[in-house]
Amino acid sequence: MPISAARSELRSSEPLSPCTGVCVLDENAGWCRGCRRTLDEIAAWRDMTQDEQRAVLQKLPARAIAA
Repeated sequence: MPISAARSELRSSEPLSPCTGVCVLDENAGWCRGCRRTLDEIAAWRDMTQDEQRAVLQKLPARAIAA
Protein backbone atom coordinates (compact mmCIF):
# COMPACT_ATOMS: atom_id res chain seq x y z
CA MET A 1 0.00 0.00 0.00
CA PRO A 2 1.44 3.42 -0.92
CA ILE A 3 2.22 5.70 2.00
CA SER A 4 -0.39 8.28 0.93
CA ALA A 5 -3.10 5.59 0.89
CA ALA A 6 -2.03 4.37 4.33
CA ARG A 7 -2.20 7.91 5.68
CA SER A 8 -5.67 8.39 4.21
CA GLU A 9 -6.80 5.14 5.78
CA LEU A 10 -5.38 6.20 9.14
CA ARG A 11 -7.05 9.61 8.95
CA SER A 12 -10.42 8.05 8.14
CA SER A 13 -10.44 6.42 11.58
CA GLU A 14 -9.62 9.67 13.37
CA PRO A 15 -12.56 11.37 15.09
CA LEU A 16 -13.73 14.40 13.17
CA SER A 17 -13.77 17.75 14.88
CA PRO A 18 -17.27 18.67 16.03
CA CYS A 19 -16.66 22.31 15.03
CA THR A 20 -19.71 23.82 13.33
CA GLY A 21 -18.16 27.19 12.53
CA VAL A 22 -20.41 28.85 15.12
CA CYS A 23 -17.70 29.99 17.49
CA VAL A 24 -19.56 31.78 20.27
CA LEU A 25 -18.71 31.17 23.90
CA ASP A 26 -21.67 30.63 26.19
CA GLU A 27 -20.30 32.25 29.32
CA ASN A 28 -22.90 30.63 31.59
CA ALA A 29 -22.25 27.12 30.34
CA GLY A 30 -18.53 27.57 29.73
CA TRP A 31 -18.47 26.07 26.25
CA CYS A 32 -18.94 27.00 22.62
CA ARG A 33 -22.57 27.29 21.51
CA GLY A 34 -21.73 25.66 18.19
CA CYS A 35 -19.73 22.55 19.12
CA ARG A 36 -20.29 22.47 22.91
CA ARG A 37 -16.57 22.06 23.63
CA THR A 38 -14.81 24.10 26.30
CA LEU A 39 -12.08 26.50 25.26
CA ASP A 40 -9.49 24.09 26.69
CA GLU A 41 -10.93 21.22 24.65
CA ILE A 42 -10.93 23.30 21.49
CA ALA A 43 -7.36 24.46 22.02
CA ALA A 44 -6.10 20.95 22.79
CA TRP A 45 -8.07 19.08 20.09
CA ARG A 46 -5.21 18.61 17.62
CA ASP A 47 -2.84 17.40 20.33
CA MET A 48 -5.32 14.96 21.91
CA THR A 49 -5.10 11.26 21.31
CA GLN A 50 -7.98 9.69 19.42
CA ASP A 51 -9.25 8.23 22.69
CA GLU A 52 -9.21 11.67 24.30
CA GLN A 53 -11.07 13.13 21.32
CA ARG A 54 -13.68 10.38 21.54
CA ALA A 55 -14.09 11.06 25.27
CA VAL A 56 -14.82 14.71 24.50
CA LEU A 57 -17.25 13.73 21.74
CA GLN A 58 -19.14 11.50 24.17
CA LYS A 59 -19.76 14.50 26.47
CA LEU A 60 -21.29 16.71 23.77
CA PRO A 61 -24.83 15.26 23.54
CA ALA A 62 -25.40 15.82 27.27
CA ARG A 63 -24.11 19.37 26.94
CA ALA A 64 -26.48 20.02 24.04
CA ILE A 65 -29.40 18.82 26.17
CA ALA A 66 -28.27 20.93 29.12
CA ALA A 67 -28.13 24.03 26.90
